[in-house]
Amino acid sequence: VQLFPSAPPAPRDAARLLNACAGRPRRDPRVTRPRGSGRGVFPRRETCAGGGNRVPVLIAAMNISTEASFWDHRYASQNYVYGTAPNAFVAAMAAQIPAGPVLCLAEGEGRNAVFFAQLGHPVTTVDQSSVGLGKAARLAAERGVPLTTVVADLADYAIEPHAWAGIVATFAHLPPKLRRTVHARVVAGLRPGGRFILEAYTPAQLAHGTGGPKDVELLMTLAALRAELAGLEFLHACECEREVIEGTGHTGRGAVVQVCARKPDGAD
Repeated sequence: VQLFPSAPPAPRDAARLLNACAGRPRRDPRVTRPRGSGRGVFPRRETCAGGGNRVPVLIAAMNISTEASFWDHRYASQNYVYGTAPNAFVAAMAAQIPAGPVLCLAEGEGRNAVFFAQLGHPVTTVDQSSVGLGKAARLAAERGVPLTTVVADLADYAIEPHAWAGIVATFAHLPPKLRRTVHARVVAGLRPGGRFILEAYTPAQLAHGTGGPKDVELLMTLAALRAELAGLEFLHACECEREVIEGTGHTGRGAVVQVCARKPDGAD
């Protein structure tokens, strides 16, 4: 079985991706927030490696809708909008997840879910787009791995408590109130020793225009995630910049927050 549909990240690239935030931050020009955001400037940003070389931007940042019909339309093409390779940060952190079932939230076309299925995990993938999950099922069939798909809005999806060795969410940009609810369910859903892996855009992404929502309320900060994921031990936590090369949906320099967190042994 071919683990990656394209070349996997080289080990040295994965190491750079994980270690970049421990280095000295690079000072960038201060970036003004959009009008009406209530704050003046962003703090300086760190730079992290990974995701390949810089390439021309193919799409601009868009207004991301949470309506299923929006995503059904977006996923309607035969091509995979965000590619079929797993997210680079997810791939670098995959070995952190112990044996057992993995839940992928807002997974769309299934690139991360199929990757974990190829590693031998039983995988359940949840998304509100039936079209996206249909493509996920097709990708799993092409790779010869089982995959459970659930069409559901995350506002209504009940994460089974104490059930998951790993939960994964990449670029799952939700309204703040719903995001806090979902993250509380994530903490409850992990088994002791289980891991939560997340990568998302930060407000600094608005200056790049290389993907993600334009509404600052849908973007994430590490400080907010520490509060929302209280009860987990943060093994890797970083706000940084890297090249995000994922199909035509994410193509260029991106400002991201990365989290790999563990539920302590003996935790409820």
